[in-house]
Amino acid sequence: MDDPRDRRAQQGHDDTTPRGHAGLLRKPLFRLLAINLAVGAAMAVFLVGGLLAINPGGLRDLIFGDRDPAVPLVVLLLSFFVTFGSAAMGTAIMALGQREDLDGPPRGPRRLALQRLLRSVRP
Repeated sequence: MDDPRDRRAQQGHDDTTPRGHAGLLRKPLFRLLAINLAVGAAMAVFLVGGLLAINPGGLRDLIFGDRDPAVPLVVLLLSFFVTFGSAAMGTAIMALGQREDLDGPPRGPRRLALQRLLRSVRP
């Protein structure tokens, strides 16, 4: 009879790989996205705090004059969270193809893989 661990090893699974959230944070792309999502969330919190502090158009008075001010605060915070979180993550993804050090020697191919693919497809 086959041992389940042998079957998992043949399928490419390794029992020593971490599972759960700790395993996800070891993946560079996921870690990049998580860090930039946190940056976007912090920007959202600071922006909502700034809007409440300067009270443009009586926004703070309108929110806290409601019977339940938590609902408009949560809606405002979540909308900014989605906006700034996705903008920060998108910026990080788009910046992956750029070289970090423009003064030093190039560290890889001069063209991105997508550029090479487009050049091979064009007539």
